[in-house]
Amino acid sequence: MNPLSAHSILQVWERGQGQHLVNKALTLLAATCPEMTQNELAELSVGQRDALLIDLREQTFGTKLNVFAKCPQCQGHIEFATDVANIRVMNDSVAKEVELSVEDLNLRFRLLNSSDLASVVNCNDVTIARNLLVQRCVLQANRDGIALSSRELPGEIIDKLVVRLAECDPQSEVLFNLVCPSCDHNWQMIFDIVSFFWTEISTQVKRLLREVHTLALAYGWREVDILSMSTVRRQFYLEMVS
Repeated sequence: MNPLSAHSILQVWERGQGQHLVNKALTLLAATCPEMTQNELAELSVGQRDALLIDLREQTFGTKLNVFAKCPQCQGHIEFATDVANIRVMNDSVAKEVELSVEDLNLRFRLLNSSDLASVVNCNDVTIARNLLVQRCVLQANRDGIALSSRELPGEIIDKLVVRLAECDPQSEVLFNLVCPSCDHNWQMIFDIVSFFWTEISTQVKRLLREVHTLALAYGWREVDILSMSTVRRQFYLEMVS
C-alpha cells in the first residue's frame, strides 16, 4: 500500500462526490489497492476494511490524529490529539464464519461487510436496519435441531449476536472514553475512520486547489505539474509568490 499522492487525493475526492460514506471508503481503498477488485474490497469485513483505511491514513497524513467531539449533555466542543496506535486493534485472523450458541439455540453467521452496510444506508429506522443486517449475516439458525428463520430470532438473541459480531471483528468498533471539561459528563464516542479520513481528504483538497490556483496564476503552470511537485518544493514557490 502506497500513500495517496496530491494527484490521487484530488482524484479520490472527485470520484467520491455524491457517494455515501460506505462507497467513499471503497473509493479510497480502490485507489491504493489495485490488486483487489471492487467486489473483493466490498466483501472485506468492516474491521478489515477499516484496518486498511487506518494504514492508508497513516501513510498519507502521519500518525497524529486531531479528533473533535461534541458533549451530548452540554453540547460543548472538545478537541484532543491521539495517535494512530490508539485506534489500531491488532487482529491477525478474522474468521469467515462464526458460531454462537445460547441455551438450545445455535447460530452460524458471517461478519458484516461494506455491501451489508450499503444495504441499509437509506434506512432511517435503527431497529429495521439492525434486523436487515441480521437477516443478511445469519447463515443458519436452529433450536434443538429445528431450523429457524432469522426473522424468528428473539430480541435477546439478536442483542447477543450484535455483541459477538463486535468481538469477532474488533477493528469495526473503536470507542473513546471521554469526559467533558465543562460539565464533567462521561460518555463513549464511536470513532469512525471513514468519516474522519474523508474530512481530512476534503480539507486537503481545498488546500491543494488553492495552491494550484495561486501557482497557475503566478507562473502559468499546469495543474498536473504543480501537483507532481513535492510538498516542500510547492511550498517554496508559494512563499516566493506571497
